[in-house]
Amino acid sequence: MEANARGSRVPRLLGLVIGIAAVSSGSVLVRFAQAEAPSLIIAAARLALASAVVVPLAWVAHRREYRALARSEWALGALSGLFLALHFATWITSLELTTVASSVVLVSSSPLFVAIAARLFLKERIRPAVGVGLAVAIAGGVVVGASDSGGVARDALLGDGLALLGSVAVAGYWLIGRRLRTKLSVVPYVAVAYGTAAAVLLAMAMSAGQRFGGYSPRIYLWFVLLALLPQLLGHSSFNWALAHLPATLVAIATLGEPIGASILAYAVLNEVPSALKIAGASLILAGIVVASWPGRPGSEWRAESGE
Repeated sequence: MEANARGSRVPRLLGLVIGIAAVSSGSVLVRFAQAEAPSLIIAAARLALASAVVVPLAWVAHRREYRALARSEWALGALSGLFLALHFATWITSLELTTVASSVVLVSSSPLFVAIAARLFLKERIRPAVGVGLAVAIAGGVVVGASDSGGVARDALLGDGLALLGSVAVAGYWLIGRRLRTKLSVVPYVAVAYGTAAAVLLAMAMSAGQRFGGYSPRIYLWFVLLALLPQLLGHSSFNWALAHLPATLVAIATLGEPIGASILAYAVLNEVPSALKIAGASLILAGIVVASWPGRPGSEWRAESGE
């Protein structure tokens, strides 16, 4: 019996590994697309293509869930999509300005902002471990910022700030998701959020006068891969794993994304992080782990990756 349990656990863990690998590819694929396309176009294409897959599926298979939603819940779904659009607009733009390592580590700090927002708006008590984790992560953020400060790296510091804004925005997306997921299953929820985010990003790109056509074929290939790998395969694998593995294991495992993305950036983009940046990133990840660990036996923490 024990051997069978272990055997059934292997494909579940493999699904989690596939999810981490898929989301880790996002930063490098964005960098490839940025060779010709503006960041807003990349973000809009990623969400529009993902929406083209999940929206019809949700409408065909989950119409009954949509009919049960109140008007206020539809509004919350739209607000969730707005937060997601702001997340991708700021985070993808940050990759123009700073390193993959800095951008992905900073944007992964959203669980800390969720904890702060839950205290401010939901009156949830912040556990001592969360306070310690916040302090450690803030110290790490200061170290990463220090490694990117100075005249030569002024743009990098702006990129770090945009990545942090992306983390704050995706925290709003997760908080609303907590509420709506009590009424909607995964597919219909992400269909509303992705669809709204795609519409917002398309409107932003049009307002900025950016073009949607005229790129070389390989840029459209990067758009498709961004939608398929980090957006659909990556997020779907995490959601699937949450149904089969402890939430804490999945939550901590998602922090493998910054590590995987940094390794890919080193191998593909030849980005070598400095010792100071590695130290700061390590502090941020350690702070997230400390803050996110369950406070008591049986309690669960659920982290979501924004990439």
